[in-house]
Parts: sequence; structure tokens; C-alpha cells
Amino acid sequence: QVQLVESGGGLVQPGGSLRLSCVASGVTFSSYAMSWYRQAPGKERELVATVSKYSGSTNYADSVKGRFTISRDNVKNTVNLQMNNLKPEDTAVYYCNAKRDVMDYWGKGTLVTVSS
Repeated sequence: QVQLVESGGGLVQPGGSLRLSCVASGVTFSSYAMSWYRQAPGKERELVATVSKYSGSTNYADSVKGRFTISRDNVKNTVNLQMNNLKPEDTAVYYCNAKRDVMDYWGKGTLVTVSS
């Protein structure tokens, strides 16, 4: 059974930092591209960042470039999202995603609220 479990969300002030983590089980982790998505209230889910399965190359949404960093640990089956200089518009539920070919798995999400 595939499980993706996110953690690290919470309330933070503008300009602050948070580190999200996602632990995967039930998959050959290193063979999956891993991504973080987010969904703000009343908006569609959007891709935030992706790290490839082999080369570890990364891609980011323009809105988070220079502020967020995605990384993966293929030994611990973990993907992280370091979020710095957070803005109120970063408020959303953040979801972990594992994708390979037609296989597509999601976590249940962790809430990030950026507010003073």
C-alpha cells in the first residue's frame, strides 16, 4: 500500500520559514519523480516544485523561485520543501506527489498559513 505522509505545516509570520517533509512508503522511491503542489482556498491546485527521479534536477513555479528549495533523500524515502521568505499568498494546503509513468500518488496535505 502506497503512503505519502506530509508534515511540517503550521502558522508562520510573513518573512518566516518552514520546512515541509514527505515520507513515502510502499513505493520504490528512487524511481519516482517527486513534487510538491499547493491549493489555496477557492483556487485550483498548482505545481510548486519538482525533483526528478535520477538526476535530482529541479523545477519551480515562478512564484516561488529563489525562495523555496526542494530536495530528496533516496535512502530515507523523503522529499523536503524548504520555504523561506514566506508571503501571505503562500497560504495553502501543500500536497506531496509521487509520479512514474501512469502511476500517480498523493498525500493528504499539510496546511501552511502565512499571517501576522
